[in-house]
Parts: sequence; C-alpha cells; structure tokens
Amino acid sequence: MKLQVASKKKVKLRMSLSSPTGFGKTYSALLLAFGITNDWGKIAVIDTENESASLYSDLGQYYTLPISPPFTPEKYMEAIKACEDSGIEVIIIDSVTHVWSGEGGLLEYNSSLGGRYQDWAKTTPRYQKWLNSILQSKCHVITTIRKKQAYEMSKENGKTIVEKKGMEDEVRGGFDYEMTIALELVNEKHLAKASKDRTRLFDNIPEFIITPETGKLINKWCESGVNPVDLALNILRASNTIDELQESWKVIGKDMQSQPEVIVAKEEMKTKLTVA
Repeated sequence: MKLQVASKKKVKLRMSLSSPTGFGKTYSALLLAFGITNDWGKIAVIDTENESASLYSDLGQYYTLPISPPFTPEKYMEAIKACEDSGIEVIIIDSVTHVWSGEGGLLEYNSSLGGRYQDWAKTTPRYQKWLNSILQSKCHVITTIRKKQAYEMSKENGKTIVEKKGMEDEVRGGFDYEMTIALELVNEKHLAKASKDRTRLFDNIPEFIITPETGKLINKWCESGVNPVDLALNILRASNTIDELQESWKVIGKDMQSQPEVIVAKEEMKTKLTVA
C-alpha cells in the first residue's frame, strides 16, 4: 500500500437531471449532450418514455434505443452496452425512474419476493450491478429522474397527520450522491440549479437555463485532467535509482503496467540507470 500524490485525471461525466413531468428533462439533456460532443451522431437516448425522445428529432440526427416493460436492470444494462459497442460518446438514460418504480422494476421485484426487509439482500445486488454499469461506462452518461410529491406522517394530539414535504426523486435514495453533477429543473421555464456538484462549476450561481454551452463547460472540466499514461511516464522518469524505479512501477498500478508506452519507458529508464 503506497501513498500517491493526488491529481485529477480525465473523467467521463455522470450526471442526473431531475424534475417533475413536463419541466424539460429530455430536451435539456439533449442540449447538454450536444455541448459535450458537438456531434448529434455520437448521442443516444435509452428511451423508456414511450419513445418521447424522438419528439426532439428536429434538433439533430441523434439515436434512440427504446425499451419497454418490464423495466429490469438487465434490460438497461444491455442497452448501455449496445450504445458503447456502437461508438456512442454520450448516453442519455431517459429515465432511470422506471428501473426503480416502473413495471418490472426493482420495487416490484422486491414485492414479488415478499416485500420484507430481508428480501433486499436479493434486490440490492441487482441494483448495484445496474448502477455500476453506469459508473463504469466508457461513455458520458446523463440520467433523467422523475420527481414526485413527498409526504411525511406525524402524530398530533394522538392523530396521524400527513404533511407535504416538497419533491423527491423517484429512484433509490442516494443515487444522486454517485453522480458527478446532480441538476434539478425547478419550474416550467426550464430553470436549473445544482443540488450536488463535484466540479464546482455551479457553485454560488443563480438558477440558469441549460444550453449547449453548459455542456461545453462541463466537457472542458472533464477533459482538463492529467492523462493517466502521461502521469505514469512522469513518475517513472523521475526515478534516480533502480530501487526507486521498482517502487515507481508499483505505484503506477497494474492498469498502467500493461500500456506499451509505459513498458518501453520502464525499460529505457532501467537501461539508463544501470549504465549510470
């Protein structure tokens, strides 16, 4: 186990875009995707909303991949892989609500097991595998989420009172914490705000309209990291002795150890240090 100097690497976007029905999630997601790629032909929408993604085909020639009930995690995962295998750069999943609360989704599956607390021991691994297919995708992924009215029950003078408590995402709790950015559309005018933002691009800014420029800004952040191969080369070339070279080789990790450029650099440094 070795300490490493922290450095930001290039990343793929993981974003959630949530709102009640009719606030413009799909349209906004498409504008973001185009800003990221600048190529409609590199965008695909996994459409669970009765092929509603095709309503915006006047924007450009993007792809759609409609899926219908049952909305199983495995069906979503198959669709994500199909997009990756086709060379897509940005996947829009419209929406992830169905895998949770839709027909054939995880809540329905858990109920079919009996709906008991212990039944989540079987349901949660399916959810986690589905989530990992998003987090580990080689594409940028934008997910849309429906919001619904949240309620809270309390006791007052011995009576149960049900109170409205704002809006909540129709997906498993904690999903937004897995995202790079979580945006909410707050009204019918399509104004957005960030509820979570690891990029810090939207810190302390007022509500805004999502445009392709928003996607360009996010993409610039995603691309601003250090190339992992370049970082590995710099670490190896900083070695002053054979022992340091061996330690550096361990630090860069197995993924980098298999890269041809890195292998060549190691051998060159080994020769150089041996001669010295």
